Amino acid sequence: MQIKFQSANYEAAHFDKSCENCPIRYRAVCAHCDAEDLEKLEKTKYYRDFRAGQVIVWSGDDMDFVASIIEGVATLTQTLEDGRTQMVGLLMPSDFLGRPGRRIATFTVTAISDLQLCCFRRQPFEQMMRDNPRIPSRLLEMTLDELDAAREWLLVLGRKSAREKIASFLAILARRKAALANQQARGRIQLSLPLTREAIADYLGLTIETVSRQLTALKRDGLIEIEGKRGVVLTDFASLVLESGTDSDGGLIA
Repeated sequence: MQIKFQSANYEAAHFDKSCENCPIRYRAVCAHCDAEDLEKLEKTKYYRDFRAGQVIVWSGDDMDFVASIIEGVATLTQTLEDGRTQMVGLLMPSDFLGRPGRRIATFTVTAISDLQLCCFRRQPFEQMMRDNPRIPSRLLEMTLDELDAAREWLLVLGRKSAREKIASFLAILARRKAALANQQARGRIQLSLPLTREAIADYLGLTIETVSRQLTALKRDGLIEIEGKRGVVLTDFASLVLESGTDSDGGLIA
């Protein structure tokens, strides 16, 4: 089995813009919505496109919208008073941007690839949340998933070796993208890294030299193939997961 993920063309939206045919329909905030709900969302949504490197929102900005990422990847960063900046998270397709009930952005959000958002005006969306329990229910599920991911990432950063960190990062990307396609991550998987090696190093708390060495070591051991600057093929997902220090169901190896 091979799962292949390719970069999208952002010059135009090459998908049916109706909610029913949205590429993130069954993983986005509207996943539990019925036809009547979707009709209401259609009336308040709009699309925004960003090029790689563009800031979507600055920390401290007033946000008059919330949004789902349709395609592309964004980073969440926080800057200290002395100017030091730390990447604290990634937003991928189907992830939710913004927080109902809070207008001020907590993090700076930057597109690191060409990106498209499905946006909702804040007030109508918050009214729909009050009127419709399905949207808050889905947001709760997504929030709990984010909490699980944050706890997993604490383990990756705090306890794992450099090799395990790189393997974990690749496994997480593979699981996320496979889930978006309603598939299980398994076998041979081809994907494109959403970050440069320098950004991966920053995200994992490593040096760029260490990231390059570990990718080369994984390639030498037959666990991955490298195609160009961003292309990576996981030759066998289960074998890579073992290298990440966890077993196939996500638990630590005894």
